[in-house]
Amino acid sequence: MKVAVYSRVSTDKQELQNQLDQLKEFADKKDWLIFKVYSDVISGKENSRPAFDELFKHAHQLLFDGVLFWSLDRFSRSGTLFTLQKLKELENLGLFYHSYQDPYISTAGEWKDVIISVMSTLAKLERERISARTKAGLDRAKAKGKKIGRNALPDEAVEQVIKFLDEGKSFNYIHDHVTYKIKYGKIRHVSKGKISEIKKSVQKGRV
Repeated sequence: MKVAVYSRVSTDKQELQNQLDQLKEFADKKDWLIFKVYSDVISGKENSRPAFDELFKHAHQLLFDGVLFWSLDRFSRSGTLFTLQKLKELENLGLFYHSYQDPYISTAGEWKDVIISVMSTLAKLERERISARTKAGLDRAKAKGKKIGRNALPDEAVEQVIKFLDEGKSFNYIHDHVTYKIKYGKIRHVSKGKISEIKKSVQKGRV
């Protein structure tokens, strides 16, 4: 059984090593062969993290059988919705996951269905909160006559960009998936520059 080990800390590299030592010991006791160790020294609130992104790239290539991580908050602190999506992504690939500090957060855990049910409920509430915030932002923008970029994007496109930003999607993903019509019915992809502008507006509370 090949397992990927993921660990993360914000700043303290010594704490990172402590995590790795115990995760390796746990894997040995389970007779799991460690395929690779993926480590980030970065805030867990960041949806895109170098080692985390590489882990999921390799997961889609089915290079290992499961993922072992220190604790759920080390795996992700980007909100229930994003975290649940990433755990379900592993499951949909046929991979298992296991939290060392939270053994009930595991594909083999006795309380797995209960935990997933609770997380799904929280994710639904989070989606509703994101939707309400997006609508409120668009309403504020309209009231102020705010335009996104030199050429205004349709409300639907702006709303979709904000939704994807809230879900932690990359600029490349948003660029590929958000389109809008221009003159003569032509279809255009939203530019990365406009995505960046929308993101800055959201952060400043203008949209």
